[in-house]
Amino acid sequence: MFHFLENLDRRWIFLLMAISVAVPILFELQFPEKPSELAQNVFDEIENLNEGDKVLMAWDFDPSTEGELGPMATALALHCCEKKLKMYFMTLLPVGPQMIDKTVSDVVKADFPELTYGEDYVNLGYKSGYEGVIKVIVTDLRGLYTTDARGTNIDQIPMCRDIENVQQMDLIINVSGAYPGTKEWVQYAATPYPNQIKMVAGCTGVQAPLLYPYIPEQLRGLLGAIKGAAEYESLVVDHYLKKDGKEPDKKYLEGKRRMGPQLVAHLLMIGLIIIGNIVFFKQQRS
Repeated sequence: MFHFLENLDRRWIFLLMAISVAVPILFELQFPEKPSELAQNVFDEIENLNEGDKVLMAWDFDPSTEGELGPMATALALHCCEKKLKMYFMTLLPVGPQMIDKTVSDVVKADFPELTYGEDYVNLGYKSGYEGVIKVIVTDLRGLYTTDARGTNIDQIPMCRDIENVQQMDLIINVSGAYPGTKEWVQYAATPYPNQIKMVAGCTGVQAPLLYPYIPEQLRGLLGAIKGAAEYESLVVDHYLKKDGKEPDKKYLEGKRRMGPQLVAHLLMIGLIIIGNIVFFKQQRS
């Protein structure tokens, strides 16, 4: 057996990895998720808001990171809709408006048709300027946003008439896949105004370690990559969509579905590392 493992062709490992990824995808395998403290904190911050509270939804990601961030954006929007919060969508990325449109189409319009544009949610769209936009709108939102994404003057939008700056928001929710993103929101919004601005975020796995130092002061909670999305998704689905015993729509289980192949592939990698070390030490003894 050890002789076989010592001379194992690496192509068998490639085949095992392909199978470990393909099987969960083909059979849509889903595994139970135990929410981490960070995911629970994100859920609690939104859950503690009251109906009608104002939430800034900063969708700073694009199609290149949608695989990790799309499910958490969907779950965050679902949670805010269920809580009947007033949602102000915006983005600092040129392709961000597509991600906003997808969230609004898939969640708000599809499952909450009673919500009215301009009264319950608004799309402020994209503004160029990177972190410069954040620096301005924390004190003077109308200095940059004179219209929404449709070109309508914000004075004609009921939910925007009394908004002067981001400090009036009850919570900032940022989904970040690149620069500018969560780090810039923390540096130029949450840090200078710790008593006025509360913030939670979701980000890619690469970004997450860079944001841990900001927890829990500037960041009240953080969803890291598809794992964080699946944990938070489970919290929202269990709390709101499984009350009547019906199976939730697949779009609200996408995080758990995408975690399937990742979990199995990681288990395979761990197993191969263990086996490789056993073979190595067996060789040393021989």
